[in-house]
Parts: sequence; C-alpha cells; structure tokens
Amino acid sequence: MTNAAGKVNLLGLTKAQLENFFESIGEKRFRAGQVMKWIHHFGVDNFEAMTNVGKALREKLNQHAYIAGPEIVTQSISEDGTRKWVVRVASGSCVETVYIPQNGRGTLCVSSQAGCALDCSFCSTGKQGFDSDLTAAEIIGQVWIANKSFGTVPAKTDRAITNVVMMGMGEPLLNFDNVVSSMNIMMEDLGYGISKRKVTLSTSGVAPMVDKLGEVTDVALALSLHAPNDELRNKLVPLNKKYPLSVILDACTRYIAKLGDKRYLTVEYTLLKGINDQPEHAEQMIALLQDVPCKINLIPFNPFPHSGYERPSNNAIRRFQDMLHEAGFNVTVRMTRGDDIDAACGQLVGNVNDRTRRSERYIAVRQLEDEKRELSS
Repeated sequence: MTNAAGKVNLLGLTKAQLENFFESIGEKRFRAGQVMKWIHHFGVDNFEAMTNVGKALREKLNQHAYIAGPEIVTQSISEDGTRKWVVRVASGSCVETVYIPQNGRGTLCVSSQAGCALDCSFCSTGKQGFDSDLTAAEIIGQVWIANKSFGTVPAKTDRAITNVVMMGMGEPLLNFDNVVSSMNIMMEDLGYGISKRKVTLSTSGVAPMVDKLGEVTDVALALSLHAPNDELRNKLVPLNKKYPLSVILDACTRYIAKLGDKRYLTVEYTLLKGINDQPEHAEQMIALLQDVPCKINLIPFNPFPHSGYERPSNNAIRRFQDMLHEAGFNVTVRMTRGDDIDAACGQLVGNVNDRTRRSERYIAVRQLEDEKRELSS
C-alpha cells in the first residue's frame, strides 16, 4: 500500500515482500529481517528508533516508506476483561477488533472487511452491507495495535495475544490475498510467532476459496454452519444458495485432510430460539457431521436491535449440547463475553457506508476476478 507521496507502508509486508522492497531500493535483502523485527516485535513506527539501521538507510527509508496502522477511534474494556477497539481504515469506515482473555489464553478477533456482503440474518455486521476490503496493513495493524496496548514488547515476551481468529467483520476468503499475507506475518518468527494451530480462519462457506486456501497455508479452519439442512441455511446464510452444505463440507474436509496431523474443523453454530435449537436440528446435525473430523462450538445468540431473533433458554442450550455429546462429538458452548460493550459474537458493527447490499453481485464480481487470475496463470 502506498500513500499520496508514493511511499510504501511496510506494516503489511511479509518477509518476502520486505526483501523485495529492499532490493528495489538498492539495499541487501537481510535488512528486511531487521526492520520487520522492529515493526512487529517492538511496535516501532519511526525509522529513527531502529538503532541497528545506519543513518543513510534510515534516511532512504524515510524517503521511500512509512509505517502506519489504522487510526484508533475508541477503545472499550468490558467488566469481564474483554477489550474492543474501533479503528478507522482508509475507506473512511470503521471496523472493530476484540480481545478475549480466558483461562490463561488471549484471543484476538480480527476483522478482514469493512462491513460484509453476505447478509447472514442473525449477524449485525451483515445488516450494514459491504464497504471495502481491508489492506494487509489494516488487518495486521489490528494485531499491532492490540499488542502495543498491552505493553508486551518484544511481541514474544509475556505474550498477551496467544491466539488470533479471523472471525471479526467481513468474510476473510473474499479478501483472500490480504488475509493470507496478514496470517503469514502473524505466524512469522520475525512477526508475532503465533503457531499455525492458533491462527484460525472462519468462513461462511466460500467453497472454491477453501480449496485455494489449502494450496497456500495450513492455519486452523472454522466453518460458520448455523443450520443442519439446506432449506434453513438458505435463510440464515444466503451464501448457502450458491454453495450448499454438501459442497462446502466436502471442501472443508479436503482442507483438513491436507493438514493431517490429527487436525480438525471447528464448526460454529449460533443457537437461535425456536429456529435452529430443537432436538430435530441436533439429530440432523449429528447425521450431517458424522464423517467430518470436527469439534463443535455452540454460540448462544447475542441480541442486537431489530434482529428478530432471541437467545434460547439455558435448558434448550444444554439439551442441544447433550444430544451432540451423546453422539460422540466434542462440543463446547461459547461463553458470552464483552456483550456490555457490544463485543460479543455477532454484535460487531462499524460505521460503514452501505454501498452494495447485494451480496450476489459482490460475490459474482470476486469470483470473476478469481477466474481471470486462474486463466492467466
């Protein structure tokens, strides 16, 4: 990403991209490691602070590059320790990042788009439509901001952020290249050194891109399922009309098979009172997932204004969980965290100008772009 002066933002560059950048300005490739460590381990955004970089190179960097994350608009802290940042991106829209501390683990939920085109009926983000893809700098910048806020620099010392989930605003697989680059920085030792098992990408079911993901990375995968049959899922997750359950589960199973090493798919299922929380839905889910290596994460619905949905009773949640347990599945119920600051799952809403509202149009355009790339490769 370049600014008006033609300078390159180094924050969003992978190690390989940084090496290419240094070659392009007539410098040795090893400089990439030095600068990357300053940016991500120490949170530095000023070349003058890079004490092992010579003065002449610092001056050259100031001429050709800069380091900048998204603008922090607000930071909120919940009574349970959950934190939420609202940050403004280049499009002018705001997106949200959430940090969830639990049982000695710190999970950062990162956004990949401003708004979302998929319009899942129970998700507040989907109600605002799609505005823009985030750049790699805007995605990894959320990790950079959160890490610095805890004062845990170097990044691998007394680490507050142990896990990252691409489960914030947007569909990560519809911003493929920027999301993959950002995840590579998360896992890079000169970046944040987070294990591939602790970086998770969550998708609503863009099946062709799941296969493409398996060609370039081996991060953990989560599927936002939310319904055990196509008829219901078509209503809750409109993308299902294009990629029905059989298609997306086959793609996810292929991805997990490539990983090997006893890896599994995380299945996310938001429980909606009277909609998808009945015993027959549990029975259908058992049949649907019987041959899929997975663990199931049940998410009681987190209310937001005008959603039209309600949270099931604790008895209904427990009954659903017990049925899955008895069928041999590993099932957890996600504890609601940060709902007092609207940071709970499904509640993220940024200040987004609704430019499309037509998920089918957006997805069709992105697929056409992907097909063009495949034909030219």
